[in-house]
Amino acid sequence: MRITVAGSGYVGLVAGACFADTGNDIIGYDIDQKKVDELNKGHIPIFEPGLAELITINRKAGRIRFTTDLPEAMDHAHAIFICIGTAPLPDGSADLSGIEAFARAMSTETRRPVSVAIKSTVPVGTGEHIEKIVREKAKHPVHLISNPEFLKEGSAVQDFQRPGRVVIGYEDADASEVIRELYMPFLRNQHPILMMRRRAAEMAKYACNGILASRISFINEIANLCDACGVDVDDVRRAMGTDSRIGFQFLYPGAGYGGSCFPKDVQALIHTATKYGVEPSMLSATHKTNEEQKHVLFNKISKRFGGDLKGKTFAVWGIAFKPNTDDIREGPALTLIRELLAADAQVQAHDQEALGHLRGVFGEKITYCDANYQALEGADALAICTEWNDFRSPDFERMKGLLSKPIVFDGRNLYEPATMHRHGFEYYSIGKPAIGPA
Repeated sequence: MRITVAGSGYVGLVAGACFADTGNDIIGYDIDQKKVDELNKGHIPIFEPGLAELITINRKAGRIRFTTDLPEAMDHAHAIFICIGTAPLPDGSADLSGIEAFARAMSTETRRPVSVAIKSTVPVGTGEHIEKIVREKAKHPVHLISNPEFLKEGSAVQDFQRPGRVVIGYEDADASEVIRELYMPFLRNQHPILMMRRRAAEMAKYACNGILASRISFINEIANLCDACGVDVDDVRRAMGTDSRIGFQFLYPGAGYGGSCFPKDVQALIHTATKYGVEPSMLSATHKTNEEQKHVLFNKISKRFGGDLKGKTFAVWGIAFKPNTDDIREGPALTLIRELLAADAQVQAHDQEALGHLRGVFGEKITYCDANYQALEGADALAICTEWNDFRSPDFERMKGLLSKPIVFDGRNLYEPATMHRHGFEYYSIGKPAIGPA
């Protein structure tokens, strides 16, 4: 099938590449000429495992290309997927201006009856709103489908190719069938396609992210209570996770969640609830707890050094909000670095993929280290913000030799306190007994 994917960001590139890989003919449409030129040269602007290889294979096979030419993109399309970002506005609501602009532009360029699936995360009622915009000028019938994405950064290609479920929200059953058929090659494992009304599908995406975010905030609050009570949160977490009603997923304490989904989706859901006169108490608490949790590492550091960090140097391992991505949006590491700089401390940062984005935020205010051990040289302590695999089993003796003091603040609980004690470290983690100075 000939498919146009509007938006060549994270979701659009994954969707386009995966649909191309099942034999469809894909045009990726974007208004950013520089990005389109780079994509057509095979340069992928984001890091996502497996994505570059998938696009390269399908570019060579002639199944995917990119353009800024809207008439070309519309002439091509038998189905359209809208994958345009919906960044949060100051009041927490989703910014729909990009989707609205595309809808107005495409409405005058429709060439045939077409099903348009919105994969962008959008508030309830967006399908009706966009459908109305398009139909005002469209020369042919246009049907808006809600097809929310459930991709995890770091495993997005695998999630798309082997989905646990596909959600399709529709008002016209015939129009939704086109979208349903496109997903059939990915569902041979018998996982379901969930067909529902369009508004329900729009709400489902937010509800899923809301509950997952709430689990993270809950275990972080429990971890902070464990800190105060002298309890090991891992013991509590194991007792919770082995309860079949609860499970372990998203029940890992840390320095708070970040990224492009949970923070903005929780805020957008809060905004929607308020708009409809519903008090979003639990969602508001989830967001508040997470914002407070992003300060936990700095508070531990400040307490350990008596509140005076001026002139001290801190190594930071991990900038991306999670491993296997270069996405730093809303990441806890950004909060920590800002607070360290405000306290007149120096920062030596390392991340496998995200240093370029970090430089765009802090410029020359901090030191950027291509190797993890390089970041430790002469530092007064190490703070860990991302659980990259190669941080899990480091050379502890080498670390001690490079740090001016053997102190680790672990925002992802990568190590056992007993192990750190054996190696002679001071060790401060989340919800676990501290290993203080010898």
